[in-house]
Amino acid sequence: METICHLHSIYRGTEGEGINIGMPQVFVRFQGCNIGCLNCDSMETWDFEAPMKLSVSQVFEEIRKEGLIHRVSITGGDPLHPKHVPSVLELAKFLKEHHFEMNLEASGTRIVDEIFDLVDFISFDCKTPSTGVKTPEKLLLKLDEQYANKSQIKSVIADEKDFKYVKDLKENLEESGKLMTPWVLTPCFNTGDQFNPELSQMIFELNYQAGSPFRVIGQQHKFIYGSKELRI
Repeated sequence: METICHLHSIYRGTEGEGINIGMPQVFVRFQGCNIGCLNCDSMETWDFEAPMKLSVSQVFEEIRKEGLIHRVSITGGDPLHPKHVPSVLELAKFLKEHHFEMNLEASGTRIVDEIFDLVDFISFDCKTPSTGVKTPEKLLLKLDEQYANKSQIKSVIADEKDFKYVKDLKENLEESGKLMTPWVLTPCFNTGDQFNPELSQMIFELNYQAGSPFRVIGQQHKFIYGSKELRI
């Protein structure tokens, strides 16, 4: 009996944020998340009642329908929620066997070594105060120790408090040694919002003043498609 993936959607798109911005991928979005970030831009993926329930081989067939793209982004929802881990692991093994590259969007609440070892790139959230959620520092250190060569840390910045939090956190983590993982800041751009250039300008300026410890990268897909539609 094949493992069943509980999904929100499968679609072709282009990476809209982080250091791989602009890269064509097929997005496999899992349905279900209980983290509860206050400024989440994909709340429609929280409910664990999935609109799509497909076997791993069926997911692969849907990916193949999207054309000559050999990179898959596994996202959510929370693809690393314990309910999803068996199917994500099975899917990752299957894609690896068929020579697909994989990007994993990780919520920053857990590291699953079996999955992290298989994928080609990990975007690991570091939650900021505006989210109402906190990422354990030990997970950031473990990510940096084991997966720095194929990962990024990503933080969504809504205000100056968020920036100060990640700046102080990065400095504290670096006390135990130089962090090798690139750290990306994304200006908050929620569903239905208009683009706020002043927020991006503020983050750029704060980053300059701090000695430029971060890369600041906006959400390209929202500039192109608008913020009303879930695109990545």
